[in-house]
Amino acid sequence: MFTFKDEYGFKVELSFKKNQFGISPKHVLVMVLYQGKWLCTINRKRGVEFPGGKLELGETLEQAAIREVYEETAVHISDLKWFADYLVHGEIPFCKAVFTGKVERIDPFVEEHETIGMVWLSTEELINHPSLSFYMRDDGMKKMLQEVKQHEREW
Repeated sequence: MFTFKDEYGFKVELSFKKNQFGISPKHVLVMVLYQGKWLCTINRKRGVEFPGGKLELGETLEQAAIREVYEETAVHISDLKWFADYLVHGEIPFCKAVFTGKVERIDPFVEEHETIGMVWLSTEELINHPSLSFYMRDDGMKKMLQEVKQHEREW
């Protein structure tokens, strides 16, 4: 278990073991590494971040992850693997499931909802990007990038 405080001062717990929290994940975050670069979306309000979002009624976490990645980036993914859960102890606590996935196909991007495009970034570009979303700058994201690097050979 890895614990840190986010930019808003909320305690966040990150676990690389499933079902460690008393709250079921209702949000997803997806980390996709393709040809040495990370798939990121450009959110109008928050900036550059990994694709993700909320579970819709009747969806599984995996279905939500695939849908969110496509809606935000026009990238079709497959071979989803659960990677981590993190629990944000905010005013209303919530849990987010983190997945990794593989690129199947990339369609032309059509502007959707809150995103204005996508960008592929190396790990160094990602860590140093000037327009990162608040959660992409926290210690939990650094820890997840570290863990992904360690497990990438297994995948």
